[in-house]
Amino acid sequence: MSTPEATPQALDRYHIALLAELQRDARQSNAELAQRIGLSAAPTWRRVKWLEEQGYITGYRAELDRRKIGLGVLAFVRVDTERSAATATKALEDEIRRLPEVIACHYISGAGTFELQVMATDLDAFSRFSINTLLKLPNVKDIHTSFSLGEIKAGGALPLGHLSD
Repeated sequence: MSTPEATPQALDRYHIALLAELQRDARQSNAELAQRIGLSAAPTWRRVKWLEEQGYITGYRAELDRRKIGLGVLAFVRVDTERSAATATKALEDEIRRLPEVIACHYISGAGTFELQVMATDLDAFSRFSINTLLKLPNVKDIHTSFSLGEIKAGGALPLGHLSD
C-alpha cells in the first residue's frame, strides 16, 4: 500500500470504514475489523498502523460510566482571565492540564477565555475544587459555572460523512 499524505483527501473508503469501526468498538480483533470493512487481515492491520502513525488515531481508551464510579457532578466552567502576556496564559494552560478533574478545556470566543468540563463527586466537592483550585490558578479573574442536569448524548464518535466521496 502506498502511503498517502496525511490529509483527509488521502483517506480512502477503507480508511474511513476503519475509523468508523474503531470508534464504534476499538476492542475488535484485526480479523473482525477486516471482515467488517471487506479486506483481508494483513492490509487491514497495515492501514490501522498507518492511521496511528499519521495521527488520525491518537489512542484507545475505555468509556466509563461516571456515575458508577461516583462522579455525580458534571460542570461547565467558563474561566475569565486577566488579559496579559502570553507567558501568563501558558502558565494557566499548563496548570489546567495537570488537573484530573478537568476532562476537557477549550479556548472559546465571546465572553471568557476558556470553557472547562469538570467532574466532581458532588456539589460540595465541586465547590471546594472551584474555591481551592480553580480560583487560585494563575491569571484567573473569575469563573462562571453551569451544571449538567442530564446527558442527552455523550461520548459520541466523530462524524465522518464529510470524508466520503
